[in-house]
Amino acid sequence: MKLALVLALLSMPAFASELPPDLAKAVADYDRAQVGNDVAALARLVDDDYVLVNSNASVENKQQFLADFNLPGFKIEPYVLRERIQKVWGDGAVIGGLLDLSWTQDGRHHSRRLRVSYVWAKRDGRWMATYGQVTRVP
Repeated sequence: MKLALVLALLSMPAFASELPPDLAKAVADYDRAQVGNDVAALARLVDDDYVLVNSNASVENKQQFLADFNLPGFKIEPYVLRERIQKVWGDGAVIGGLLDLSWTQDGRHHSRRLRVSYVWAKRDGRWMATYGQVTRVP
């Protein structure tokens, strides 16, 4: 019995290296919505209890996160997530990596190298971002 359980567990991947297609689409939609300041799309992709920990250690809820995209002149430039980390299990996932983020705010250009991680949860058949954390790389 114990051997059968061990073999069964070994045959199941603990974490998928490839994202399920619906999660891959949600992540791509999220990235596109951030670059496009698409607040309506972000509101659909971010769970109501979303929490974001910014690189300055401030914490934002969903409403505060979305409000940033309505600030006059706020614009994130297209970005590519490198050194990607993807862990998927059942109805949950963590996606992260290294990101060179550039944006304009208050008429000034900013850029930072960041380590990012996002927790995604599948709720009612839809993937939703539930938590994000960005850490400044020195």
